[in-house]
Amino acid sequence: MPITTHWFLPTHGDGRSVVDRPHTTPTGADTPRRPDIDYLAQVAQAVEHLGFTGMLTPTGSWCQDAWITTAALLARTKRIKFLVAFRPGSLSPTLAAQLASTYQKVSDGRLLLNIVTGGESTEQQRYGDWLDHDERYARTDEFLAIMRAIFAGEPVDFDGAHYSVRGATSFEPPAPVPPLYFGGSSEAALPVAARRADVHLTWGEPPAAVGRKVQRLRELAAEEGRELRFGLRAHVITRNTSADAWDTAQRFLEQMDPADVAASQAKIAKTEAVGQQKMAALHGGVLPSSARDLEVHPGLWAGVGLLRGGAGTALVGSHSEVADLIEEYHSVGIDEFVLSGYPHLEEAYWFGEGVHPELARRGLRENSSPEAVRDPEPAPH
Repeated sequence: MPITTHWFLPTHGDGRSVVDRPHTTPTGADTPRRPDIDYLAQVAQAVEHLGFTGMLTPTGSWCQDAWITTAALLARTKRIKFLVAFRPGSLSPTLAAQLASTYQKVSDGRLLLNIVTGGESTEQQRYGDWLDHDERYARTDEFLAIMRAIFAGEPVDFDGAHYSVRGATSFEPPAPVPPLYFGGSSEAALPVAARRADVHLTWGEPPAAVGRKVQRLRELAAEEGRELRFGLRAHVITRNTSADAWDTAQRFLEQMDPADVAASQAKIAKTEAVGQQKMAALHGGVLPSSARDLEVHPGLWAGVGLLRGGAGTALVGSHSEVADLIEEYHSVGIDEFVLSGYPHLEEAYWFGEGVHPELARRGLRENSSPEAVRDPEPAPH
């Protein structure tokens, strides 16, 4: 099965290193590139030009709203799809179905949906959501049951612990029905993914650990009479040579303030999210002097997670080496890759012009980026 690649839309701002992140440390609050619509359009247009399929657009109090921002970008792009993240606790399943139907109508079918149950109670409470971790996944299960039934085009009656609806419907079903991307590593999350998701997203643990998770979910989905696709969410640092890529990782590491790392790790230590706990275990909260000390698998660097919550690893190396690691993940069941880098504009070019052609040469994807070159010049500085 061919590989699908997606990029990330930095609706919280962008910068030239991990430090320039407004949702991680106080020093990143004044991110060098504000997320105004013109800059986001630059990123989206570049990603479209480079042959990516879609763009993940995050959700949370630290970023702009994904629905509104991506809808504004529809007129600035032609083909790229938007993987819109949203939280079931923030809107009703009927309204979500209506939004999806409208979006597909005005975008000519360019919507993908990322269901984010929410792993942190403090963040959920900002939105008035006081359910605990496992209850949130139970609510998501009901939410997706109702939304999928509305997508099927018939009025829905439903009575559950979290939702009761009568005659729930949308003015018309979305065409096409957007695939549902879903993440979660806990025992409460995995059965929901098996029952409701189309694509399960996982963070970039080493391939063997990812493979075990894929196998577990395949078994759970089979019990439901379903099949899942699987995606990986990670960062990337790819260059013409391995040395150049690791030099960039080293620069990122040297820019990290130990006090900021300590503050970030203290916050992450309180997480309820199992996936986040696994990300933190890869680096152990230690800030070493050498970036290579955080290489937890050949070409997989855990340094991003010292400051950033969420996806904490990066694929690092030459274009061929990054393609090797992608191929290794593909061998354990990963078909979709949701990637990002710093800055998102330049790193998209490094990947699109360097790794996309390499994957195409290996028969792992169609070369949908005719402008790509075999040996790209360095991205602009």
